[in-house]
Amino acid sequence: MSDVEEAITRAHHDQWARVVAALTKHFGDLDIAEEAAAEAFATAIQRWPADGVPPNPGAWLTTTANRKAIDRIRRENKRDDKHKEAQMVYDDDPPEPVGAIDDDRLRLIFTCCHPALAMQTRVALTLRMVGGLTVPEIARAYLVAETAMERRITRAKAKIKAARIPYRVPSVEDLPARVSGVLAVLFLVFNEGYLATGPDTDPLRYDLTAEAIRLTRLIRALLPEDGEVAGLLALMLLTEARRTARVSASGELVALDEQDRGAWDEALIAEGHRLVRERLAAAAGGVAPGRYQILAAINAVHTSARDMRDTDWSQVLALYDQLVRLDPSPIIALNRAIAVAELDGPEVALAAVDCLEHRLAGYHAYHATRADLLRRLGRSQQSRAAYDKAIELAGNTAETAYLTRRRDQLR
Repeated sequence: MSDVEEAITRAHHDQWARVVAALTKHFGDLDIAEEAAAEAFATAIQRWPADGVPPNPGAWLTTTANRKAIDRIRRENKRDDKHKEAQMVYDDDPPEPVGAIDDDRLRLIFTCCHPALAMQTRVALTLRMVGGLTVPEIARAYLVAETAMERRITRAKAKIKAARIPYRVPSVEDLPARVSGVLAVLFLVFNEGYLATGPDTDPLRYDLTAEAIRLTRLIRALLPEDGEVAGLLALMLLTEARRTARVSASGELVALDEQDRGAWDEALIAEGHRLVRERLAAAAGGVAPGRYQILAAINAVHTSARDMRDTDWSQVLALYDQLVRLDPSPIIALNRAIAVAELDGPEVALAAVDCLEHRLAGYHAYHATRADLLRRLGRSQQSRAAYDKAIELAGNTAETAYLTRRRDQLR
């Protein structure tokens, strides 16, 4: 890529949410904000190669998007109505209390995660409006058609507009009830950055993981006593700590057992472990841990081992047993089976994995897990077939490269 192309890509990663949030605050309309932001980036693609990258790309994009939005309103001959709608959204809002965190992107995510929207719609809308993912990328994450995802996002924006859902951080009284939905969205945004689903994107998207962590830190500042907020932050930090070791120089995903643990970020691990210890102390005091806290504890066990052989798999399995009681999803059961394989052997684990086929037949990690267990059992032909299916379903180029190598190593 040329320097200008890299600058545009970096600006999209860094500035998309800022531009959309700023326009949403100004115009009170997600449609206008999204389309004007997209037009501003399209203009940058046209002009920056000739004019050069501006000194402040974010300000340039916001100004350009603002002009595009005004032009659109004028073209539609509805400027007065649009401005009235914006006033109706914002003029009745009570002033923010002194000391409240003033961040347009945080306001935007609470708007996208409003309980009036279905959970899947909240996630999709946030990935689009806050994360800047394309509709095809979001559709891949949901395993649905692009047209269906486009309709879902369009309906969500229309509902926000029709219901005049306010663009603001909820009051202190409303935050606890609202935060769980936001955490679920942030977790998916983080996961998309941790291992991108699109075949034409970077396998790891630091912009998304960094944004998810940043927003989770903001929510923790609002709710410092909320255990699940702390748990999610710890989970993100412990996962992000391994980022530089997760993809090889050749662009291949590096599995946990093959990673250079000396390349892990010790500062992030230390912070994550501290948060886990705080939550363990709370649990000892009778506060039952939630899903994110248990997942963080599992990651703490993994990141405490300086060698894969030192992993306390009995502790990992005990934590998964606790997690299954809270979240009996097939994904959790699949991950639990990996721990079972280390303690009871691959044959026992394969029996547990095979029970999940009817629920995970379209999930590449299911087939990748089966392939590895079959390989360990010496059933190479069946392992190869499972690898082929996993490769067919995997969208991430780094993961595809890893699975292909593992398949080709079979006798």
